[in-house]
Amino acid sequence: MSEFVRPSVKTAIPGEKSRLIVEKDDNYMITATKVFPIAIKKGKGIVLEDEDGNVFYDFTSGVGVCNTGHCHPKVVKAIKDQAEKLIHFAGTDYYYEPQAVLMERLAKLAPGPNKKRVFFTNSGTESVEAAIKLARYKTKRPQFLAFTGAFHGRTMGSLSLTSSRAVHKEGFQPTMPGVEHVPYAYCYRCPYNLEYPTCNMECVKYIEETVMKKLLSPNDVAAFFCEPIQGEGGYIVPPKEFLPMIKKLCEKYGILYVSDEVQAGFGRTGKFFACENFDVVPDIITCAKGMGSGMPIGCIIIDEKLNYPHKGCHSNTFGGNPVCCEAGNATLDVIEEENLLENAKNIGDFMHEGLKDIQKRHPLVGDVRGIGLMQAIEIVKDPKTKEIDPQSRDQICEEMLKLGLVTLDCGVSSIRFIPPLVITKKEMEVGLEIIEKAVAKVEKN
Repeated sequence: MSEFVRPSVKTAIPGEKSRLIVEKDDNYMITATKVFPIAIKKGKGIVLEDEDGNVFYDFTSGVGVCNTGHCHPKVVKAIKDQAEKLIHFAGTDYYYEPQAVLMERLAKLAPGPNKKRVFFTNSGTESVEAAIKLARYKTKRPQFLAFTGAFHGRTMGSLSLTSSRAVHKEGFQPTMPGVEHVPYAYCYRCPYNLEYPTCNMECVKYIEETVMKKLLSPNDVAAFFCEPIQGEGGYIVPPKEFLPMIKKLCEKYGILYVSDEVQAGFGRTGKFFACENFDVVPDIITCAKGMGSGMPIGCIIIDEKLNYPHKGCHSNTFGGNPVCCEAGNATLDVIEEENLLENAKNIGDFMHEGLKDIQKRHPLVGDVRGIGLMQAIEIVKDPKTKEIDPQSRDQICEEMLKLGLVTLDCGVSSIRFIPPLVITKKEMEVGLEIIEKAVAKVEKN
C-alpha cells in the first residue's frame, strides 16, 4: 500500500496541459464517453496525478479495472519480466506456462464442486460473446433472457443483452435477435410498486408465470444472463433470495445460468466472485476488468460438462496473451498476499456506514446500496417521492472532482464508488469527507 497522500487540486479544471491533450484527443477520436476534461499522467495505489500536477483519489479503479491499485509493483514487475521473454504467441494454438498456470488458478477459484475449464478473451464484451456462442451450441436453443438495466457489453451480441441506457443501442438496431428482458429486483424502485419482503418476490414469479407462459417458451431459452449486482444500471443489489430463485428457475427448465462478473468479480465485493455473496453456483462465469490490473484480459469459466466436443469451435488471436496472463497471475498473488478480499469487506462496510450517515444528514441522498467496495448513492429531489435528480447528481460529481475525488455515475440518478481494493481506512475517511462536502454544497445551492 502506498504512502498516505491527500488530494490536492491546485489549478482550475482542466489545467493548461490537460486542456491541450483534451483538444487533441477530441479532434481525432471517433467516439468516447469522456466524463471530465482532465488528462491523467500517472497513478500509484488509489492516487492519480494529472498533467497539471493536480492530485486525485481514484474512486473508479479505472472503471473497476485496477483492483490492486494503480501500478502495483508486483504487477509492474511481472509485466516487465514477461515482456522481456515473450510478448505474444497464439494462445489458442500453442502452449506456454503463464497461460496454463492462470487457467488452473481461476478454475480452482470458481465456485462449485465440479471441475472447471477456462477460455481467455481480451475484454468483458468478448467474454459475454463467448458465453452466448457456447450457450447456443450446447443447448441448441435460440433465445436468451436478461434483465432490464443490465450492461453486458457493446459488441452486437452482448449489446443485445444490454439494456441500461437507450443511447447504447441508438442507431444500431436491430441487434442480435432472440433476447427478452425482464425486470431486475430493484427494490428501491420496485417495478411492481410493491414492498420487500411482503412482495413475495413477484419479480421472479412474473418471469415464470407471465414471460414463460405468454411470451417465450422456456424450452427455447439457452441462457439467462445475470449480473449479481447491476453495474451500469445503478449498482442495484438484489434481495438475498433473488438470484438463488433465478438459478432454481434455470435448473427447472434446463437454462444455463451465466453470472456476469466483469465488474463485480475479482474481490470487488469482498468475495472473489460476487455470486458467492448469494450462494449461487453459475454454469458460466464471465470475467475481465479486475482480472489483469489494467492489462486487457478476460475469460469465461465454465462447468466441465459444457466443454466443446472438439477443438476449434471457438478461438481468438490475442486471448491468453503471455504478458496479460502474467499480469493476471500477479493480480491473484496480490489479492491473496495482501488479504484484499478481507480489506474490501472491512473498508466496504466502513464506507457503507459512512454513506448511510451522510444520507441521514442530507435528503439529496435517497438510497445507499452496495456490497464490499462496490457502493453507490442515489440522488433524489425528495426522499419521500424518490423523484430522480440527475442534474444534482452530475453537479455532485463535478464538485467531488474539484475537491480531488474522481467518480463515475451509473443508472439514471446514481453515483458509484469503486476505489481500488488496496484503499486504507484513512484514505476512505478522506473520501467520505469529500463526498459529504460535495453533497452539502449542491444541496445548499
